[in-house]
Amino acid sequence: MYTTQLFIISIAIFFVHNNVLAEDNPEECETLPSELHIIKEEFDELGRLQRTCNGDIAVNKCEGACNSQVQPSVITPSGFLKECYCCRETFLRERIIALTHCYDPDGVRLTSDKLATLEVKLKEPADCKCFKCGDFSG
Repeated sequence: MYTTQLFIISIAIFFVHNNVLAEDNPEECETLPSELHIIKEEFDELGRLQRTCNGDIAVNKCEGACNSQVQPSVITPSGFLKECYCCRETFLRERIIALTHCYDPDGVRLTSDKLATLEVKLKEPADCKCFKCGDFSG
């Protein structure tokens, strides 16, 4: 009898604690600006290095917190049901960016119009939101 009451009290404390945490920490999953340093090497058909290009590129990233929860469960072996949510992209936008610092295999900067820049395709988040962790269908 005493154990059952203790269990019910601990569940009540658990739910009150979780509700307070959820209200104090609203979901803040958002698309934020970021900067990446990209290095791209270009090889000829025989596998020899032709040039190396690099640049600092402004891109979007998904970042933030999502509400996750744990609740008691008589069905799961651990005794708790965990629902984890992660901040991920809802859509990826393709962009073409130009790397403007190109060098030959000896490290000499390339200045000719054709070789001085290299265009690269990349995909970045256009929008972000919270998804159930491990769910890649969204």
